[in-house]
Amino acid sequence: MNRLSFVSASAVAACLFAASPPACAQEARVFNIPAGSLRDALNLFATQSDQQILFSSDLVAGRRTPGLNGAYAPSAALDRLLAGTGLVWRETRPGVIFLGATDVAADEVTRLEEVIVTGSLLRGTGPLSSPVVVLDRDALDRRGRGSVAEVLADLPQNYAGSGTPGAVLGFADPAGGNSALATGINLRGLGVGSTLTLVNGRRLAGTGSRGAFADASAIPSAAVERVDVLLDGASALYGSDAVAGVVNIVMRREFDGQESRLRLGAGQGGSEEVVVSHMAGRSWDSGAAYLAYEHQTAKGLNMLDRPYTADGDLRPFGGTDRRGLFSSPGNIVAVSGGAFASQWAIRPGASGVAQGPGDFAAGQANGTALLSGADLMPDVRRDSLYGRVRQSLGDRFEASADVRFSHRAYGLQNAPTSTVLTITAANPHFVTPNGSTQHLIAYSFYGDLGPTRKKGTSRSLGLTAGGAYDVGAGWSLDGYLGLAEERGESLVFKVVNSAYQAEALGNGADNPATSYDRLRDGYFNPFGAGAANDRAVLDFISQGYSYKLERSRTGSANLLASGPVLRLPGGDLDLAVGLQARRESLSSRARNLTSTTTPRDVLQPHYERTVLAAFAEVRLPIVGADNARKGLERLELTAAARFEDYDDFGSTTNPKIGAVWSPARGWNLRASHGTSFRAPALTQMFDASAATMTTVPRSDGLRILSVYLYGGNPDLKPETATTWTAGFDYAAEGGARFSLGYFDTRFSDRINQPVNENLQAVLTDPSLAPFVRLVDPAGSAADLALVRSFIEAPGFPAAGLYPPDAYGAILDGRWVNAASVDVSGLDFAAVYPVRFGEQEVAFDLSGSWLLAYDQQTTPAAPSLSVRGLIGYPSELRSRAGVTWTRGELSAGLNWSHVAAYEDRAGTRIDAWNTADFQLGWDPGRGLRVLFNVQNLLDADPPFYDAPSGVGFDPGGANALGRMVSLQLIKRW
Repeated sequence: MNRLSFVSASAVAACLFAASPPACAQEARVFNIPAGSLRDALNLFATQSDQQILFSSDLVAGRRTPGLNGAYAPSAALDRLLAGTGLVWRETRPGVIFLGATDVAADEVTRLEEVIVTGSLLRGTGPLSSPVVVLDRDALDRRGRGSVAEVLADLPQNYAGSGTPGAVLGFADPAGGNSALATGINLRGLGVGSTLTLVNGRRLAGTGSRGAFADASAIPSAAVERVDVLLDGASALYGSDAVAGVVNIVMRREFDGQESRLRLGAGQGGSEEVVVSHMAGRSWDSGAAYLAYEHQTAKGLNMLDRPYTADGDLRPFGGTDRRGLFSSPGNIVAVSGGAFASQWAIRPGASGVAQGPGDFAAGQANGTALLSGADLMPDVRRDSLYGRVRQSLGDRFEASADVRFSHRAYGLQNAPTSTVLTITAANPHFVTPNGSTQHLIAYSFYGDLGPTRKKGTSRSLGLTAGGAYDVGAGWSLDGYLGLAEERGESLVFKVVNSAYQAEALGNGADNPATSYDRLRDGYFNPFGAGAANDRAVLDFISQGYSYKLERSRTGSANLLASGPVLRLPGGDLDLAVGLQARRESLSSRARNLTSTTTPRDVLQPHYERTVLAAFAEVRLPIVGADNARKGLERLELTAAARFEDYDDFGSTTNPKIGAVWSPARGWNLRASHGTSFRAPALTQMFDASAATMTTVPRSDGLRILSVYLYGGNPDLKPETATTWTAGFDYAAEGGARFSLGYFDTRFSDRINQPVNENLQAVLTDPSLAPFVRLVDPAGSAADLALVRSFIEAPGFPAAGLYPPDAYGAILDGRWVNAASVDVSGLDFAAVYPVRFGEQEVAFDLSGSWLLAYDQQTTPAAPSLSVRGLIGYPSELRSRAGVTWTRGELSAGLNWSHVAAYEDRAGTRIDAWNTADFQLGWDPGRGLRVLFNVQNLLDADPPFYDAPSGVGFDPGGANALGRMVSLQLIKRW
């Protein structure tokens, strides 16, 4: 496994980019292993050291050990357990230990056990040519987060501006599609669909409305052994989506005994959290099985809980008044060129209802935030289960299977309904400031109904079954069948139904299809301040809802053969060849009651695709242990290639080559070069074209009501990328680790929606002009007919809300192969431990520094640098810390930094600096206590004058503030 990996956080708290867990072997841990069976003792050692130890059942059968009690370095503890047994051990990769007999050469140790090596198809030892970051179990615990997904979202190489609940609810995610409020990983900011997330090296089904990325929050964290993050394109090994990198969540292989975990967390103004888990397992001579369950309950965070998100008026923080004309109370508006301008602000008197011309303010405007009362984070309840079983059948074959299930329910306050009401003198509440018989009122129902409400569930299922067969002569044959499914349901309710609203306003006759009677139940009065209408009226118009069910499924059959081909002076020339057949499907259906008097069903076609793949990897050891010389301890070349054939758009072949040179002990220099790709999502190709409405600002700041077109494009091609990396890793005998790596990714034919990615500048950015058509329905019959063809079509969500002549633009937001992106930068890490007798102080530093992030929105547009621009990763993200350890106690202080960047107007968004504090206590007897404080100084996120009125950027910070958590871990 790659030596670029995390040092155990027992030695260095939360070090994200240490070089190799051999430093773990120097850190004292408390062991409590009774005398008895060696097999049982080794399983306890694995649990208490948080390392994976692999051995055959026959090797330890009948052997016993005197046990172990006290604080030892894991290496010393294992030596004591094996003393007198005739067995030896070796660490073949970070956190993975193999046992063998002293009379058997190390290379001859027979092992059928599954070894998951992220970044290679080959079994074996030594560093990889691509950088891999490893978060072991201890590092995950010490980060103090509620889930593995939250830890991954905080990586310096990850950009949280898309694919997270915070980005969706904070209006920062331009890509959309995250309808399940899932958590995806977005390495290098190239999009969550460009990072491949695996569990035990196997694909998950996609989540959300496009099924475009995997939900890392569905993984039960208690059963996770480690997480590998491959920071390089890897389509040659894993196929589609592995453009920016690969995240492989490796579950525990086996577990003996029981382990209980309890985590309690709380923050200021909300976001309380409880996580409870229990794991039980047993090993026997020929196999093992365990089952883990985890429950999480988390309370959300509302916009009203933070002053910079409370009301949309950002002037007190140096920004702009972002409250809109759609207000409570409302504004009488006029339409000019598709833009709404306030003519009178409705200002009710003491009665709370406008009753005459004196209750209107000419030339002024009321303002209400678009997201008034909405949530920044949802309430969440999650239940997750993971089980695994393995059984040897004879000396050569081992069968295994696992099951993963998660059910996540969420609820949140959504944005209130806002619209333009047409009211006439037919309404008995009608009041006019100028004698007119009809007005348009820009209105928010926040005062009458509060926010709309959304609730939903996300269900994740994964099943795999397979086996490994020892063919002989060092060759093995591995095969498995896999099935993964994601199912999401969501319901938005308390929505104003435009047909019911028009009836309650008195626009036309009573509708016999409804039970509403205006003479009996009353008319809706839009001239109030939130208390002008009876409950019967409000209950009637707020019956609108929107329901959606989405299901994504992936099934695959996989076969891999690997082993040595011939012996060279530098070692074995190893080869791996494999085949895969994969079936992907996506389906959805919706029902809504937003603009009609009866529910309307929308059935999407059932999309399917079949993918056939053949792949291979070879490792050529030119110099190894047998022919090493001064200045050339190791020299190794690797090559891989994968061919994939899609039944819907064609085939693609992606190669990759790599090299590793070790000039001296502890030094590794590495380089890699390859191509990667991402296949278009099924919905991106086949979704039917449709339309909705939006408002966008023009150069004078007025917002233009626009028709927004969206849908699939069957002519899409795959996204392609060329990636290369180079760097070095150094590991000193005393535990010091240093690494530096350069990366460069050149992304072509990127599938995107150029309008959606910069919607706020669509009318002012010249590069987006091909996607914009300005219209004048009031002055052009052709434009009027065109607008009507969209807004009067079945399913238009804003039907009847706005008159046809109010629209000023038609925006084409459909999917295209448009953008190219060039990203380059440096990843760096340093760990330096200093020992004073029984004490150790370790210093660590890690980060990612972008040297370039250049994007060409369309082929006709110029290439522009977006490094350090809102909506893209900042120039630098880093983390530095110090950890003190002595016996049972440990303490750590870490500082995280996100560099300053700019919004699209060139205004600076300050750097975000936070400090985290950790305390650990390991008193023995299987007990561990961890106390964490995130954002110790309660630093607010840097202010951002967001057009949405949310006064910070969820892509660069969060609004949680100081978070305190206590975690108890007990091994039984």
